[in-house]
Amino acid sequence: MSKAQSSWQRSSGGTSDCADKLTIFDRQFKLVDVTATAQASVSRESDVSLWEIYPELDRASVLNHFGATPDQPLRLSRDLGAGAFRELAIHAIGDFYGVVQTHRTADETERMALLYQATHDPLTGLPNRRQFARDLSAALTAISSDGNSVSLMQLDLDDFKPVNDTLGHPAGDKLLQLAADRIKECLVGKESAYRLAGDEFAVITSGRDQRQRTSELGDALVHAFKRSFTIDGISVFVGLSVGISIAPGDGSDPETLMKASDIALYAAKKEGRGRASAFDVAMLQIIEQRELLRRSLRIALEKDQFSIEYQPIAEGNRIFGFEALLRWQHPLLGEIPPAVFIPMAETDGLMSEIGQWVLENACREALNWPEDYIVAVNLSPAEFLVSGLTDRISQILDTVGLASDRLELEITEGVLLERTVNNLDTLNTLSVLGIRIALDDFGTQYSSLSYLKNFPFDTLKIDKYFVSDLETNAKSQAIVRSVIVLAHDLGMEVAAEGVETTEQVTWLRGLGCDRLQGYAISKPMPPSAINSFMAGSVSLPETVPRRSITPDKYTRL
Repeated sequence: MSKAQSSWQRSSGGTSDCADKLTIFDRQFKLVDVTATAQASVSRESDVSLWEIYPELDRASVLNHFGATPDQPLRLSRDLGAGAFRELAIHAIGDFYGVVQTHRTADETERMALLYQATHDPLTGLPNRRQFARDLSAALTAISSDGNSVSLMQLDLDDFKPVNDTLGHPAGDKLLQLAADRIKECLVGKESAYRLAGDEFAVITSGRDQRQRTSELGDALVHAFKRSFTIDGISVFVGLSVGISIAPGDGSDPETLMKASDIALYAAKKEGRGRASAFDVAMLQIIEQRELLRRSLRIALEKDQFSIEYQPIAEGNRIFGFEALLRWQHPLLGEIPPAVFIPMAETDGLMSEIGQWVLENACREALNWPEDYIVAVNLSPAEFLVSGLTDRISQILDTVGLASDRLELEITEGVLLERTVNNLDTLNTLSVLGIRIALDDFGTQYSSLSYLKNFPFDTLKIDKYFVSDLETNAKSQAIVRSVIVLAHDLGMEVAAEGVETTEQVTWLRGLGCDRLQGYAISKPMPPSAINSFMAGSVSLPETVPRRSITPDKYTRL
């Protein structure tokens, strides 16, 4: 065996005494050596080149291939006639190019083609989920013998669906092909990319220092997807989120490692997408707790775990009504904040049933109050996605016997972002029924003035974000002042949330705010405490009459 054959064999892990013919070339594509099986058909002239021995090869194509993907062999097939084929596989390894030449019959070629189809994705050309499972198992089996670690990276395109929906499936397919190419551009050495399904990809890599390498590779992949893709002359932007797990630390079998990288990918998405996250056991604990809550949430109603507290709303020195606030007392975990369980209920399609329970119980409780008190109930955007909302609300009012003008439904701008026309029609129908409508948390989301123009809200609620530093922050003062003037000019009343100090009360009253809600008035209370609260006295500064609000007043504030 020649020095060139020996060197190439060590680099490639190949063998020179197989039935296939092997020719070896230097980096200038000049013939260096041949195996015994190839000597009869290959000239041994010292200056013979790759292109002379294999005239079917295109020089530019070979150079372009190994310039872009030097770690991937270039494979070609030529029909020799009579049911025979010559197949070439060119490898760039070490200081040499090795060309493996194989003669196959039509049956053998068909078998190889079928094998390729079974193990590769037809769209991107990447190995598919079946091959991924085999390779991951093989890599994990080798850990014990070679002392390396194995890294699994799950990749998911961000915002792929909008591209597919707006530009069509052919554009989506093209984007997946370009994404696969961009992933491959980031890989070096023994790293392999796979397409698992849809816009989901994976990378398997092994080596000594996997934690450092995968951190660098994850960042490189994310960064690569910050560049736009061009599809039919249109610039398209999709990001990439990456979840990383490493064996043996995060698991020693495929299922455990897959679960770990999947959890890390979920964390990357949750943290804002367009980032790479490595698995940490704390992520698993969070997921398990969320799943426990999700399962518990489905039975919370029937187990009577929900309750309602009521927070007073003050108008001047009198109580205007109460806002109904949903509470969940979990038997094992204690009180769960609404900010945690309400998004779960919305995602799992439970909010309509829960919202109906809250509305009915709050309306029944309001029958115990003075007839001029209102009850404010929050409506989730998810409740608008279920048909028949207005009929359900009207039926509850009729069944309970509460006058419609004593009910105020609070919505956020999220209601108006989806199915805007239908949702506005629903709100208008509710308004025609005499139900008051309040726009909650105004100023913290999109705050589109078109909402105020297209729908006559009864109340605009200023979020506590602008109230918390009202005494010291000139910008908050300017924003609150402007919102109050705007609402009043549009015929709406204004309520401020999160009012906690007497200074805030004084400021808001001075600015002409109609109603106040917060700890400065009272904390939320159970129904059993409402009577004693109403029997007491509420001492607050008098409301400034609206007509006394003038530009001169704003100038000095």
